[in-house]
Amino acid sequence: MTLRTDPVGETAGRKEAAGTVLAIDGGNSKTDVILVDAKGSVLAEARAGGFTPQASGVDTAVAVAAQAVARVRADLRLPADARLARHLSAYVAGADLEIEEEALATVFAAQGWTESVEVGNDTFALLRAGASRPWGVAVVCGAGVNACGIGPDGRRARFPALGRLTGDWGGGHHLGEEALWCAVRGEDGRGPATALGEAVAGHFGRATVEQVSIAMHLGEIDPERLNELSPVLMRVAADGDPVARGVVDRMAEEVVIMARVALTRLGIERVETEVVLGGGVLRAQPPALMERIGVHAAAEIPQAVLVVAQDPPVVGAALLGLDALGLTPA
Repeated sequence: MTLRTDPVGETAGRKEAAGTVLAIDGGNSKTDVILVDAKGSVLAEARAGGFTPQASGVDTAVAVAAQAVARVRADLRLPADARLARHLSAYVAGADLEIEEEALATVFAAQGWTESVEVGNDTFALLRAGASRPWGVAVVCGAGVNACGIGPDGRRARFPALGRLTGDWGGGHHLGEEALWCAVRGEDGRGPATALGEAVAGHFGRATVEQVSIAMHLGEIDPERLNELSPVLMRVAADGDPVARGVVDRMAEEVVIMARVALTRLGIERVETEVVLGGGVLRAQPPALMERIGVHAAAEIPQAVLVVAQDPPVVGAALLGLDALGLTPA
């Protein structure tokens, strides 16, 4: 979604922009902002808290991004009435539907930071940051899961990514829930015995998993901390626990399924294509998960070239902004 925010004649009354693209990567756990010039050189950068328009509302989410933008302005000693850049390239979580992109673009435009505004889903920033070509597929496994793809002909594939409402499975929070669920059942006998019990209880400093569950129920442990159990799950799986390995294998299968569907929708499932992996869970490259992703990919998407993105998605957002202006660096 792209908006022009600078009516004819308005620029003349403002001080010249400091940069060319103001890029924003808004994720559930953090919001990264960088200001770049026409050659892609970073002029300033800042970070703020999580970007969660689904939970906190669009205005609140943009206000979080504004905190980081204010730091960029302060670092460069820019006056409050100065444009920061020609173009705002915001690729953020929560921009899953066109109506959400429009709502976010409207509020971003109202900030007056740039002459034009473009808003998209953060999976496209991951793809741009990690792929060596203008097309390919990206799969994000962070707090949640999502995927997108761009074909050689420019066609796009994406998912609504609204959680279980739209068939999603996995992500850091979900894996934490699964780890706790398996640990509880292993402890009380409703499920197979698993080393997850001792690992989960120990992580939260409790003697039993039941105590962990009750503490969460009573508010003594913030349920948001379930995200912390994702690396615990990965470690227990790496040690060979069959229950943990089963959950990790399901996550690996889901990553490959999302990639396969995106490739198929674009008609490039038989073409050698980069599949860029990102998000906190995949960026950590836990051996148990990556090994199973490799196995499933070899069987289901043999033409895919798996790539773990080395640059953060905010770099992809900046590059997409330069692309939009026809200024893509060599």
